[in-house]
Amino acid sequence: MTWIANEAMYPEVLIKITLALVLSLVIGVEREIKKKPIGLKTSAVIATFSCLLTVVSIEAAYLVPARNDINVTMDPLRLAAQIVSGIGFLGAGAILRRGNDSITGLTTAAMIWGAASIGIAVGAGFYIEAAFAVLAVMFVIEVLAPALDKLGPKRLRTKEASFIVVLSDKSKIEDLITYLKIESMTIENLRIRQILSRDLQVQHELHFRISALPKRHTSNLYIELSTLPYIESVEIEIFP
Repeated sequence: MTWIANEAMYPEVLIKITLALVLSLVIGVEREIKKKPIGLKTSAVIATFSCLLTVVSIEAAYLVPARNDINVTMDPLRLAAQIVSGIGFLGAGAILRRGNDSITGLTTAAMIWGAASIGIAVGAGFYIEAAFAVLAVMFVIEVLAPALDKLGPKRLRTKEASFIVVLSDKSKIEDLITYLKIESMTIENLRIRQILSRDLQVQHELHFRISALPKRHTSNLYIELSTLPYIESVEIEIFP
């Protein structure tokens, strides 16, 4: 009750919560712009309440009165430590595994953990450190990563795509592979299976992943493949 009665603490606590909220909005807006599942509201809630729990954890440790008959020790950051481990279930919910074996949501999951870290840092009084961390992360995501996509090594600039192609003539499989190589597309994985069409004709379905520099639009690539005389149907998915 001593801390509650001390009104001088209120402005500092309110400033901490407000700063944690403002810094979390930077992350939240960035996720909203990119249409990610964890956006503005989630980031604000995580950072704000992480800050509150950190303040409570620190102040509560000093509220326990000293006793001569027993040695009472309190960890000022006990609740904050539980935030770091407990926030993991939200991050796990943001990670998705697609049917083509690609995994998405890792950056969003890391941002959730980062929002909690912002709240803890601000609640513990590390204002400048928290602000610098947010600016540094935003610089990497918004400036450095796009720059590497355009000017970095070839491996970083390549994009991956998933194809499902149906052929009637299995002898044309090598022709298709040759065509992709001529177009500077590297085949990362290839799976072939035999299927039956509606009129019970034997066809061959090819599932493969390729990597290539983003030289052409998805629609143009689709048109180019669908116009090949030996291809019956094409399905394309290009990963961002």
